[in-house]
Amino acid sequence: MIVTGRLALLVALGVVPLVLLSSAGVSAWLAAGGWIMLCAVLAAVDVAAAGDPRRVEITRVLPERALRDEPIAGEIRVRNLGTRLLRARVRDAWQPTAGAPAERQSVTVPPGERRGAPLRLQPRRRGELRSAFVVVRSVGPLGLAGRQAVIDAPARLRVLPPFTSRRHLPSRLARLRELDGNTTLQVRGPGTEFDSLREYVRGDDVRSIDWRATARAGTTMLRTWRPERDRHVVIVIDTGRTAAARVGDGVRLDAALEAALLLSVLASRAGDHVHLLMFDRVTRARVTRIEGTPLLPALVDAMCPVDPQLIDTDWDAAFAQVRALSVRPALVVLLTAADDPEAARAFLASLPAVAARSRLLVATATDGPGETMPHHDAADVYAAAAVERARHDAERVRDAVVRAGGDAVSALADDLPPLVADRYLALKAAGRL
Repeated sequence: MIVTGRLALLVALGVVPLVLLSSAGVSAWLAAGGWIMLCAVLAAVDVAAAGDPRRVEITRVLPERALRDEPIAGEIRVRNLGTRLLRARVRDAWQPTAGAPAERQSVTVPPGERRGAPLRLQPRRRGELRSAFVVVRSVGPLGLAGRQAVIDAPARLRVLPPFTSRRHLPSRLARLRELDGNTTLQVRGPGTEFDSLREYVRGDDVRSIDWRATARAGTTMLRTWRPERDRHVVIVIDTGRTAAARVGDGVRLDAALEAALLLSVLASRAGDHVHLLMFDRVTRARVTRIEGTPLLPALVDAMCPVDPQLIDTDWDAAFAQVRALSVRPALVVLLTAADDPEAARAFLASLPAVAARSRLLVATATDGPGETMPHHDAADVYAAAAVERARHDAERVRDAVVRAGGDAVSALADDLPPLVADRYLALKAAGRL
């Protein structure tokens, strides 16, 4: 049984007849008891007249998948299986990160019919969001009291990474088309693939002349080249404890996911094979042997439930997984923390074995060094010293990565995805993949 604010107001209004009866000589205790008894009887009658909230069927109309921070418009449908009119207030029991409104939805359902109440969510967290039940409060015709029941109605919503770095994709695809020969630009370099033949023009590189084609055609013919296709890009995302560090408005793992999505789509458009591995001590997610349009949905589905684990990453095991993904030389992109020499010790020890057989790129999302502020007191001096120490540590790790045969980049969380994409395009243009 539940009571509403109307019952409390009705009890409070009893002060008026209590004062009038007391002035007429009636005992105050007797008058108060009579009024309270009347309110209790009215509440009991209201409860008896209320629809049965246990005889209710709940269904939801929601998409199976949604993007983080995007509003979702759904509906809760209430079906009255009882014989009385159901005046109900409905509350869906989503977890707080689902962004459900705090207010309860009112719905009136005649016997045997179904009515809907709007359900609006705005998830603030990536992953699986669940609701196990719906609370239904049925109020009587007087609105004084009613009954409440918890209806089992499990629901699940899969919240995907938002892929905000998608806005950088058109400009990078335009540069890729230039490299690929879809514009007037043709590139040539060591390791590039043969594209087509054309007539020689004064100023062309004579080393590209195809003498057999020249003999057949009767005029000087030149080979043109395009960036390599069918290369392998292996993206490794560190899901260990360093991925839980706060960077910008989120954690380092979120920035790594954005960079991985942008690079994956770009590499797929370039005709390369993309492999994804999310690893700490075990494989948290793995996507391989998927090409074309299905690649992006497969990536976001795999990334969705993965959270940082408060353990150190086993890099030897991670690089063994990398070797299993691609037996051919590949571009290996490691999205991890490379700003602390002590934390990166095990990581750096395993790098030479990977760099010996593949092109290696280590990308790190940082908070930035910060601006130099005037030193007004000791706290400012210590803060400036901490900034310089962090910058020095990051440079030491970067130098160690270069000595191991790799390349290292670091940027703010929002700047890391386009920076990684630009580095990939630079390698394609130079014919180094």
